[in-house]
Amino acid sequence: MGIIFRGKLMDNPVLVEVTRGGTVESRHRGAAVVVDADGAVVLSVGDVGQRVFPRSAVKALQALPLVEGGFADRFGLTDAEIALCCSSHSGEAHHVAASASMLSKAGRDASCLECGSHWPVYEGAARALAVSGGTPTALHNNCSGKHAGFVCLSCGLDEDPAGYVKASHRVQREVRGALVEMTGAAHDPVEMGIDGCSIPTYAIPLQAMALGFARFGAGGGKGAIMGPERAKAAARIRAAVAANPRMVSGTGRFDTVAMTALGARAFTKTGAEAVFCGALPELGLGIALKIDDGSTRASEAMMATLLGRYLTLEGEQRTVVSALAAPTLRNWNGIGVGALNVVALT
Repeated sequence: MGIIFRGKLMDNPVLVEVTRGGTVESRHRGAAVVVDADGAVVLSVGDVGQRVFPRSAVKALQALPLVEGGFADRFGLTDAEIALCCSSHSGEAHHVAASASMLSKAGRDASCLECGSHWPVYEGAARALAVSGGTPTALHNNCSGKHAGFVCLSCGLDEDPAGYVKASHRVQREVRGALVEMTGAAHDPVEMGIDGCSIPTYAIPLQAMALGFARFGAGGGKGAIMGPERAKAAARIRAAVAANPRMVSGTGRFDTVAMTALGARAFTKTGAEAVFCGALPELGLGIALKIDDGSTRASEAMMATLLGRYLTLEGEQRTVVSALAAPTLRNWNGIGVGALNVVALT
């Protein structure tokens, strides 16, 4: 039975099955698409024209105005700090320190951040903060790197950072413009929602997200509105992330683990509600996928499977990606009790 969304029956296929003791226990439906930088579809499964919120999966595209405009250089941002702009980080010490450093370089502090606060995602960091008697601040928010980048962009544009999360603020107008040009999709205010960190997020077709990341990885394409400065900015962001994958998510998390193994061969970025985007620069391909029920474990297995399908992997790279594509489920005693298996692409 499909899902009814805005009067339309969405009957996406089962992409991932979860087994326990050899029996299928859960099934996750969704859609996935791979395109090249000219928009040609390489793979399409499910309704890839459906509009979905990209959430945090597009942070690298949102960082383009900061780098392209020369503001990252103006404020002396390091590669690690540029990588943090693309992150949904775990709130570990190096994440928090880098967010604070970025703000300081722009002459600001954490009081400027409008992302809200929460406990660190990484349990070790959360425990350390609690033991020290501390409480979480906006610097611990998984989006603080992106927001610190927005503050730097605002200062670089000589704009007051106050209210930078609002769609009407120049920062968000610049970011929206970059997203429109990269994805080729209108970011209609009617399709706008508010993300967990309070910035606007626009529902666009899954296929458009994949196009944006194909362009991000390939440096353009015949249909891309992407001049040399933007292509150079995209390459710089990719290189910064490849050199600092621990900044993009954190200890033990998919994006850090995958990009530590693959380096510059792949850029991946997860988003809330099981949206996932990626770029394969050596092939000029972009990937976007969405699991209907919001299961992150299923979206991770799908992304890893697609990485393994399109990249020629050997040695450690193959070992890491294969483990991410079909992870063993373990109980509290560490006993293997089941597995995740991608089924729609086999």
